[in-house]
Amino acid sequence: MPTWIAPVLALIILAVALGVASIRVIPEYERGVVFRLGRLRPLYTPGLKILMPTLDRLQRVDTRVITLTIPPQEVITKDNVPARVNAVVLFNVTDPIEAVMKVENYAVATSQIAQTTLRSVLGRADLDTILSHRDNLNADLREIIEHQTKPWGVDVSVVEIKDVEIPEQMQRAMAREAEAERERRAKVINARGELQASAELKEAADMLSQSPASLQLRYLQTLLELGADQNSTVVFPLPMDIVGPLLKRLGDSD
Repeated sequence: MPTWIAPVLALIILAVALGVASIRVIPEYERGVVFRLGRLRPLYTPGLKILMPTLDRLQRVDTRVITLTIPPQEVITKDNVPARVNAVVLFNVTDPIEAVMKVENYAVATSQIAQTTLRSVLGRADLDTILSHRDNLNADLREIIEHQTKPWGVDVSVVEIKDVEIPEQMQRAMAREAEAERERRAKVINARGELQASAELKEAADMLSQSPASLQLRYLQTLLELGADQNSTVVFPLPMDIVGPLLKRLGDSD
């Protein structure tokens, strides 16, 4: 075997190894930020790319929407109520070069900004606002967080407050308050119903007082309704305008 075959085979194997090591495939949802000898290269788009081994360093950046869960944060509301609040943030990288060049770790930085912003915004709101006006708070949180992350090439699309935990004693107090409010509303509705019924009864009485015949017909109708029950004894007074003429006729006949 010739002596030159071994070096040639070694060179071929080395060339193949370098060729394999220099090939990179970037998926559609990623972008490649490449540094050659420490200097930034143009952005690598999806596809098959060739790198120079030992000279190029590739950093992949995922451009899909990333879900970031903010752990529960201890918050003191504006009305001095302690609460534990967690949230979720959806964001994506719109400028991969800025996301790599401007901040060391854009995901960790976004998480830290979201946590501090959550505590700050909810600390300026009272408990009723946090419980009943979450949409407005979510919009404020997203706007503030995105203002901080926009220079990094990070776009924040959604910020949602998930759970608000308050002390058990406060929960019982809120339950009693809600029960008292329901009772108050029920009393108001009953009072309005009685007022309306009284007004209608007054109107009916005024109409009957203007027509004696209608009053007598209503009186007879009531007697008929009472007499329909055969198991009851009905004792009723007769009006003087009915009894008076009868007594007068009886007296005249005598």
